[in-house]
Amino acid sequence: MPAVPLPAFDDNYIWCLRDEQGAWLVVDPGQAAPVLAFGRDQGCAPAAILLTHHHGDHVGGVDELLAHWPGVPVFGPDDARLPAASRPLQGGQCLQIGPWAVQVIDVAGHTRSHLAYLAADHLFCGDALFSLGCGRMFEGTPAQMLASLDRLAALPAHTRVCCGHEYTLANAAFALAVEPHNAALQHRLKEAQAMRASHRPSLPSTIGSELECNPFLRTAQASVARAVSGRTPSHGNRVAVFAALRGWKDGFAA
Repeated sequence: MPAVPLPAFDDNYIWCLRDEQGAWLVVDPGQAAPVLAFGRDQGCAPAAILLTHHHGDHVGGVDELLAHWPGVPVFGPDDARLPAASRPLQGGQCLQIGPWAVQVIDVAGHTRSHLAYLAADHLFCGDALFSLGCGRMFEGTPAQMLASLDRLAALPAHTRVCCGHEYTLANAAFALAVEPHNAALQHRLKEAQAMRASHRPSLPSTIGSELECNPFLRTAQASVARAVSGRTPSHGNRVAVFAALRGWKDGFAA
């Protein structure tokens, strides 16, 4: 069954994954209230809580959820800033949580311990990868962030990208500044505009769509390298292209 995005704060999504027998898990509950309401509809506690990184808008609801559902395991990065994570993880691990085989992926860059989770063809990537964008590098280097994105880009094209924020339209403005003639990107923008106009999430995306449209997954493309050529002497160096692209985005105003 498709994962369900629960809106939180201004633009966050908390993701809930269900199976046909009624089991469910929750990813990055920054607020408790939307998850408690979802749980009432399910009639049972979640099988697990998964955390991608330590930022408050992704973990702020955990304590309240545990007060309501004591004993639910909390999986997250092995990081002292995540004391609620009773089951600390490292990238490369594989878990069995209820009916789901969960692959843990190291995506350091936004934070040094950021993890993503692949379960039932859904990629829960927090603030590492966004539709048409990627997270800011608060704690990592361009080389780390690019390596993390490369790991995600190598996943099957049909993988659903379930990221932590509704940033698609804002990211599209930047992506079009980089590749104004990208037909797939123009189509994705129209699709996202229609979704948001009808008050629907623009997510999940897919890895296949991101490979066609997201400039941060397209640093090997000549069109992206040309767009940043005036900003860095990259000489075909993808790390330099990525660093220039991220720096451009950090100061971009549509």
